Amino acid sequence: MKNVAIIGSGPAGYTAGIYASRANLEPVLFEGLESGGQLMLTTDVENYPGFVDGIMGPELMQVFKGQAERFGTEIKTEIIDSIESIDGGFKLKSSKGEYEFKSVIISSGASARWLGVEGEKELQGYGVSACATCDGFFFKEKEVAVVGGGNAAVEEAMFLTKFASKVHLIHRRNELRAEKLLQEKLKANKKIKIIWDSVVEEVLGTSEPKGVNGIKIKNVKTSKITELKVDGLFIAIGHDPATGLFKNQLKMDKEGYLITEPDSTITNIPGVFAAGDVKDKIFRQAVTAAGMGCMAALEAEKHLSSKQK
Repeated sequence: MKNVAIIGSGPAGYTAGIYASRANLEPVLFEGLESGGQLMLTTDVENYPGFVDGIMGPELMQVFKGQAERFGTEIKTEIIDSIESIDGGFKLKSSKGEYEFKSVIISSGASARWLGVEGEKELQGYGVSACATCDGFFFKEKEVAVVGGGNAAVEEAMFLTKFASKVHLIHRRNELRAEKLLQEKLKANKKIKIIWDSVVEEVLGTSEPKGVNGIKIKNVKTSKITELKVDGLFIAIGHDPATGLFKNQLKMDKEGYLITEPDSTITNIPGVFAAGDVKDKIFRQAVTAAGMGCMAALEAEKHLSSKQK
């Protein structure tokens, strides 16, 4: 039975690997079939400390992964299909085998919900984004559009007004779902225009050299399609945490995010820790995910030490 399993890669998982390795816990990280998490869909990352000129998302993840491997993290390109408690720890199963661990760090992340329209996937990272706080800086004095009607969409739209010259909020209904106070702030902002009863049908542009240059919008009541010139499109229709594997085992909120003790990564099951976007629906930043990965490894080390006494 090994000490620590880390489920999921990305900033939280790799950082947990770095700290767990340096604590001589010999962690095994299951990165899934693709490593790196959401940052693999990001082009320029300019807000991660230590990179003065910025760095490409996939390159940053390679740096994280290399550092984890340097200190001895064993990385397996496997998907964990099931986890169960056993005497003294946990049994993890994948298509390639069964493994036993004394503790588990869950850093499986969350994925943004996308519209699934033409041009959206091709232009992710080239003007199409699911994170205003990550990418808003790139749209100074440009027009952008936000899709959604909940708190997240309203907050993203208001945040983008710090940079963009104009923000179009596109919502499929004729009223928003966001809290009333947020709606009042939104409607009072002269930089924001709400486009009601409408959906995005297509994203226009090319990945090189300019990215997004417009979107096609369909009015759901009249079926009329119009073209809107924008330089960026932000999708704010929610995220799905990758926690299906842990249902009926770990405490989670109504949206599926894992619940941990305050200021901690400790879950309701001793020996199981959660870090990164799998438990964080507020910040969703690489730097905060990395911090939680560090916390999880240190708390796992403390947990294992207490069991040895």
